[in-house]
Amino acid sequence: MAHPYHGLNELREMFLSYFESKGHLRLPSFSLIPPASDKSLLLINSGMAPMKTWFTREEEPPRNRVTTCQKCIRTGDIENIGHTDRHGTYFEMLGNFSFGDYFKKEAIPFCWEFLTEVVGLEADRLYPSIYLDDEEAFEIWNKDIGIPAEKIFRFGKEDNFWEHGAGPCGPCSEVYYDRGPEHGCGKPGCTVGCECDRYIEVWNNVFSQFVNDGENHYTEMTHKNIDTGMGLERLACVCQNVNSLFDVDTVMNITNKVSEITNAHYGESQKTDVSLRVITDHIRSGVMMICDGILPSNEGRGYVLRRLLRRAARHGKLLGVERPFLHEVVETVIHENECAYPDLREKQAYITKVVRTEEENFARTIDGGMKIYNDLLAAHKEKGETVFSGADAFKLYDTYGFPIDLTVEMVEEEGMTVDRDGFDQLMEEQRVRARKAREALGDLGWAGIEFGSDMPATEFVGYENDVTDGKVLAIVVEGELRDEIVAGAEATVVLDQTTLYAEMGGQVADHGTITCGSSVFRVKDVQKNKGGKFLHTGVLESGELKVGDSAEVSIDVDRRKAIRRAHSATHLLDAALKKVLGDHVHQAGSLVEPDRLRFDFTHFEAITPEQLAQIDKLVNDAILEGYPVVTEVLPIEEAKKKGAVAMFGEKYGDTVRVVEMGDFSMEFCGGTHLDNTAKAGPFRIKSESSIASGVRRIEATVGKLTLETVNRNQQMLFHAAQMLKTNPGELEAKIDQQLTEMKEMRHELEKFQAEASLGEARQFLTSAKDVKGLKVLTAIRNGMDAAALRQMGDFLRDKESGVVAVLASVNGEKITFLAICGPEAVKKGVKAGDLVKNVCAVCGGKGGGKPDSAMGGGTDLLKLDDALASVDDFVSEKLG
Repeated sequence: MAHPYHGLNELREMFLSYFESKGHLRLPSFSLIPPASDKSLLLINSGMAPMKTWFTREEEPPRNRVTTCQKCIRTGDIENIGHTDRHGTYFEMLGNFSFGDYFKKEAIPFCWEFLTEVVGLEADRLYPSIYLDDEEAFEIWNKDIGIPAEKIFRFGKEDNFWEHGAGPCGPCSEVYYDRGPEHGCGKPGCTVGCECDRYIEVWNNVFSQFVNDGENHYTEMTHKNIDTGMGLERLACVCQNVNSLFDVDTVMNITNKVSEITNAHYGESQKTDVSLRVITDHIRSGVMMICDGILPSNEGRGYVLRRLLRRAARHGKLLGVERPFLHEVVETVIHENECAYPDLREKQAYITKVVRTEEENFARTIDGGMKIYNDLLAAHKEKGETVFSGADAFKLYDTYGFPIDLTVEMVEEEGMTVDRDGFDQLMEEQRVRARKAREALGDLGWAGIEFGSDMPATEFVGYENDVTDGKVLAIVVEGELRDEIVAGAEATVVLDQTTLYAEMGGQVADHGTITCGSSVFRVKDVQKNKGGKFLHTGVLESGELKVGDSAEVSIDVDRRKAIRRAHSATHLLDAALKKVLGDHVHQAGSLVEPDRLRFDFTHFEAITPEQLAQIDKLVNDAILEGYPVVTEVLPIEEAKKKGAVAMFGEKYGDTVRVVEMGDFSMEFCGGTHLDNTAKAGPFRIKSESSIASGVRRIEATVGKLTLETVNRNQQMLFHAAQMLKTNPGELEAKIDQQLTEMKEMRHELEKFQAEASLGEARQFLTSAKDVKGLKVLTAIRNGMDAAALRQMGDFLRDKESGVVAVLASVNGEKITFLAICGPEAVKKGVKAGDLVKNVCAVCGGKGGGKPDSAMGGGTDLLKLDDALASVDDFVSEKLG
């Protein structure tokens, strides 16, 4: 009997509901952006990747049994996308996890029950595999589940033992589904483990039970873990009896939309099928990445996104679509996935805008660089070469924005290959240069120190209080734990509770003091580590401080007030931007300092002065309105229903802090705020600029800083009015009058100078030498610019058709030469361009120009007289 059909979205819900019924906490998918603490990953690529700290017990998991459906991106085999049935850059990983709770005895029956009873797969088509000597797993499959020994396959370390260097590791047990002989290779002995498409792995149980010390010495773990992974799309392939992940219902619906736009359909040709699959896969990945806050860029995960979108656009061109079209597919991707990821619909306008902007930018890149590419390609072909040089590929990447994979694809279409080693070497050299540039800026990070999980997280009580009592839990000096410090020592202090806000969410840390009797520790920075400890860094100004001391923690109140003003104004600015520019605006970063703020946001064109003035006015109106600022902690779903705006790409827990300012702004925020918008004081935008493709920045001031700026500007205004002997109200008119008078005076001066120069020119002509019927003259007029020299030269040429003149002017260390030849001189073969070259060469310079007028320069001031003396000889020689 065949198994029942299940849609992909249905299977996801079946899995999560099943494991909920087995005591697992269902968590939503983590962001595709790894936690800040995980530097090893660019993008989340497995179900367990976001939970590493729970497996290592650096952090306590919310429950010891967890189940998720995790969004994943893998691009290591991007070249295979479209050519095979199983490869995709975006996929969803179903997982059930145990953190020191249950182990093999429960995990294997869970797996079997779900596959056979919940999903309804035929038991006789399922084949487990185990690690070679994992007798415990064999006994469970054989005795408890009842699988005959001949149907349990034993594989070696390469297939059935999970480890990555040092750290937790353990054997695996996989389950394969037999799709039938029609999918097999037909070779004798074809069975589980064969590379053909008959036996497909649908489940992988990883039993984390050992720790590898890095030298392949294994010790048994006290708390063993379960990490189960199952590809949702792969399970859907089996349940829907289709050949590839591209034929699964939700994915095929996206392909149908691509076919509608491109007029290309499956089965027309292998080439068409590949392009349709690439576009479908890459737009799925792109939409999910953008939704999690990733923007296209030229490095890191932003480059992965750019590469995917541009590769999809390129395959659109191969299908004959010349216009941007990917953004038209976004709606379908969202429709197929919103039941599991509702934030896709919330961010639809933004996602569509990002995709369209990247398509349009790429279209310009292609148009601008294709001629260069064709020229480079032709040059290689002309020489009979079959390898496109790494230097040319790098030039296309570095100068014209061509991704290397695009160049590779286009070159392969011409029957050639790219020198990847040469390209990679140039890329590495560029990376080294960039790294050195970063090192020159210095390390701005805070290395910190890791504390054990036995030390509790610091309790922050600074929303309501300026002062609190705290106990000193740890002291760190130069990266080492200390029991005590004395006056003058720089240190980091950890307390059980504090009123000092740690730098988070763009808000700078509070300053303040930790006081114990006569001992005063001055805090200049506060950071929070991933274990929730607040790290107070500063100097002990007097006395001594010991671990275990009780101390009073107090904030710098004036500084905190100024930070509150700036942070509340940031929320008002965010709301004003959405009102003026549109809902596609999302926060892309911020910095909140005392009475100063910097706000980065997504927007794809320059903001007009009118829009900027409107934004400024909206914020100030909201301040003057005096909206009460209300903060409350709510369950996340309730907060979303209220309409609170989440920080883009941010990870939130079950409950969130919501900051509401009348009906003007409502946002998730953990920062400190005013109790009324009126207390923000005057708001002024200082600058607006672009900081990256699709990201703009506004810098502004509030409160006392704005007032100080206004006062300073007013003092300057009064001083300027005093200097011009007028009052501030009439300053503009007075300046206009002064500028007009200066313009008239400058005009008169220029007229006088021109007349004086022309008078000099007349004198030059009267003293000119006669050389075979031509009037030859030279003169030095220091301090004249090129325009004044030309004016004098034009006068000489107009007055005397047989004139040959070289005028020189010295300005600092540089000589400027002008050569002039009248019509009669030119007719006789004396040309200004040749003459000026000859003169400039004497002074170590160059020059050139037309036969009647030419200019040049020189640097050897000592040879100036020699240069001018050469003019007579030059003319005589030309006249024979």
